[in-house]
Amino acid sequence: MPDRLSALDASFLYLEDAVTPMHVGGVAVFERPRDGFDYEQLLYLVSQRLGYLPRYRQRVLNVPGHLARPVWVDDADFDLNYHVRRSALPGPGTDEQLFDLVARLMARPMDHERPLWEAYFVEGLEHGRVALVTKTHQAMVDGIGTVELGQLILEATPQICEPYEDTWSARRAPSTSQLVLDAISETVQQPGALVENVRAVLGDAAATADKVADAVGGVVSALRTIVKPAPAGPLNTHVSGGRVFAVVRTKLEDYRKIRAEQGGTINDIVLAAITGALREWLLSRGVAMHAGETVRALVPMAVLEPDTFEFSTAGLVNNQVEAHLVELPVGEPNPTLRLQHISHGMRAHTDPNRSVAARAMLKVGGFAPATMHSLAARAAGSFSGRIFNLVITNSPGPQVPLYAGQARMTEMYPVIPLARNQALAIGVTSYHGNVYFGLNGDRKAVSDVGNLAIMVEEALEELKGAHW
Repeated sequence: MPDRLSALDASFLYLEDAVTPMHVGGVAVFERPRDGFDYEQLLYLVSQRLGYLPRYRQRVLNVPGHLARPVWVDDADFDLNYHVRRSALPGPGTDEQLFDLVARLMARPMDHERPLWEAYFVEGLEHGRVALVTKTHQAMVDGIGTVELGQLILEATPQICEPYEDTWSARRAPSTSQLVLDAISETVQQPGALVENVRAVLGDAAATADKVADAVGGVVSALRTIVKPAPAGPLNTHVSGGRVFAVVRTKLEDYRKIRAEQGGTINDIVLAAITGALREWLLSRGVAMHAGETVRALVPMAVLEPDTFEFSTAGLVNNQVEAHLVELPVGEPNPTLRLQHISHGMRAHTDPNRSVAARAMLKVGGFAPATMHSLAARAAGSFSGRIFNLVITNSPGPQVPLYAGQARMTEMYPVIPLARNQALAIGVTSYHGNVYFGLNGDRKAVSDVGNLAIMVEEALEELKGAHW
């Protein structure tokens, strides 16, 4: 039988267009060791690990006439140098130059005639650093059989690349006649599949919603209970093809101190800092602000043991996550009250019926929350038009140093894709005592995303100064 894309994975391909590419990104910054870490070493490291990721050497092959969903086939012309690319920043090699490059790379759709991933080795950073920028299409990564490339090449200890022999060879792709025969055979067994696939290819929103609902179950069912549309504002607009990217670097210890003084969880404090920043950003845009003003965020979260508050995978309950729609109280001027409102709102989302196994969530992409944003928004579009203003992902990261070869990773930032009518997505992750924010914005609608990043830092300082 052919290795056919699932209905959900195929939907990512059908719904993608030139201005809303559906790949998830990551930015990792490394210190170069004394003996160096160069493009050739990265290429060697990636080639060593590809044997664990068969999907990374496969491409999508469409079935004639869209009689069935596409299939995965080995890329007989696989070229590792095409996928792992070399780039360099001009002097002085500042972080701002790096993140401008990230924005431009993330705005470009990938070539569907090749395996759907790219990695960029970026040299020329100040202080002898290098960066790795990855792009992985959400149709490709299911989190179970295939993980994001960066996850596979990072280790908890420095590694020396050992010699190896690559014995991979491409399997022959099915012929056109075989693709058609397989599709006809499946259609006989499941007559509705043909109609469903044609509707999805044509962009039928209802068909897409059904696919998403089947894949994520209770999450989308929960979203369907939301009738009231999200508040209007500058965050919801038809996005352009350009992107801007900015980051925030904060200390995990600051969140711990605020938690000890004011209660709540670390995630509540992350959301409160973002809320304070959004308030100031909206005011800077001249948005009229009343006390009850809110911004609605889709916030998928890992489910932790009751006494676990750290950004760690150790306390995950049965490997589960929940997706919450949270009203961020941007109209509240008091930072302590903002945090209290958010903590109360998050506690209201403790119904175990909303829990979704992390494996099911990961079926919708390498960074599951980012995928939830784009798919749930389109599913919701079939019945409510607009149910949330932005997505905020918070994915726990390791609290020990990680290495690519012998190069130590010092920073890591998620890059969450934008949906068609949402101009901002915020990814948050923790790593080795720090909490990192990646703010991905539309270049026209949120050109001042750098100001918003500064406002996140200021809002966190405001929370710190509230009681201690």
